[in-house]
Amino acid sequence: MAEPTLGRHLATFAADTAAETLPDEVVASVRARVLDVLGLCVAARPLPTSQAALAYVEEQGGRGQATVVGLNEKAPAALAAFANGVLAHSLDYDDTHLPSVLHPSASVVPAALAAAEASGASGQETVAAIAVGLEVCVRLGMAGYDPAAGNSVFFEHGQHATSICGTLGGAVAAARLLKLDADGALDALGVSASMAAGLIESNRNGGTVKRIHCGWAAHAAVSAAQLARHGVTGPPTVLEGRFGFFQAFLRGEFDGDEIVRGLGTDWAVPGIFFKPYPANHFTHAAIDAAIALRERGLPLDEIESITLGVPTPTVRTIGQPIERKRAPQTGYEAQFSGPYAVVAGLVGGGGLGVDLADFTDALAHDPQRRALMALVDVVGDERCDAIFPHQFPAVLRVVTRDGREWVQEVLANRGGPQRPLSDAELAVKFRTNAAALPEATADRITEEVHRLDRAPDVHGLMGLINRR
Repeated sequence: MAEPTLGRHLATFAADTAAETLPDEVVASVRARVLDVLGLCVAARPLPTSQAALAYVEEQGGRGQATVVGLNEKAPAALAAFANGVLAHSLDYDDTHLPSVLHPSASVVPAALAAAEASGASGQETVAAIAVGLEVCVRLGMAGYDPAAGNSVFFEHGQHATSICGTLGGAVAAARLLKLDADGALDALGVSASMAAGLIESNRNGGTVKRIHCGWAAHAAVSAAQLARHGVTGPPTVLEGRFGFFQAFLRGEFDGDEIVRGLGTDWAVPGIFFKPYPANHFTHAAIDAAIALRERGLPLDEIESITLGVPTPTVRTIGQPIERKRAPQTGYEAQFSGPYAVVAGLVGGGGLGVDLADFTDALAHDPQRRALMALVDVVGDERCDAIFPHQFPAVLRVVTRDGREWVQEVLANRGGPQRPLSDAELAVKFRTNAAALPEATADRITEEVHRLDRAPDVHGLMGLINRR
């Protein structure tokens, strides 16, 4: 008998993993990620890109199947997944897996919630579908990680691994919720691979299209599962085939062992990093270092120069072109700016240290912040290089006019396994993000999420998200 293809391995895992056998830490992690995503969706509603996505969904019409955060009427499941995926990723506040450097939940959770609502799936099945979807997403990302280069091959090709791998992970999650067997899940995987997309040029030179990526991934995921349910098939060799996923995206540079090693027993899901700050994850250690220097008494009006040392591969994202990074034009651009991250930490902010309110268009142009950003250089650091991409470390050096050098190292990211966010800290993040909701509604959502694996369906939870 021929060895099963990589796609068959993933499809069988996704369809046949029994919900009741999931490890407790996986179930708890999924619940926390659902709460995180819902809070992010509420917080992102006012953004112009969110309003554009919601307007687009309203224009499409169709049968109401699933809840859209920010709309009173339900939408077709794929369109609901699209809108909620856009909102979930728009603030750059969603979780991150390392070292693959992708954001799994922003695509997989919206796709799964929409499919669960449309199909009437139980809460337990929804949790299981999200778990296997996240796992598939991460394993595909890791198959495209180059240990020698210490970077994602997707990234090197200008591709957004988050939305590309998220499409396939979301597809198998949706397939499970639509009650497809392993053959159907393999077809959904095969169909979704032809829909996966995303370019990251906007990280360097502007544009808001990146905010759409996870929405389109979630839309494609649900659509692929629905098409598979109606009989559209995909190639069983969709991943490793001569003209398959890995050839098309990675020119054949992939590690198939990352797909199958420990599949079903060694779960990556609990180790996915939560974000404490609403900015590109490469900037987080810089924020922590700056906060620590502020707490040590660094006098801001005496600063002569600031050097932010980071892993060399991240300099192009948060430090180039340096003139643009020192003078972001919008709050969104500030989220990808190393100089702005340092200044935000030095000045101080809300939430868990720096909050959404600290990344606005007005603050990006604030004279004090601009003056401090002008002093910041972003450089590659050898010690950080040795740790990246398993962490996104930073070494911050500040020289004051009296000749003193202030140094702060942050070598492990807050929100990851070495420095996890507590349940209380995750609750602070959700409450802050969901501030537009009545306090009683936010409390109810939290309660519903905490019992999601015991709920008869997701209707009760999703019915709360637009309540005023």
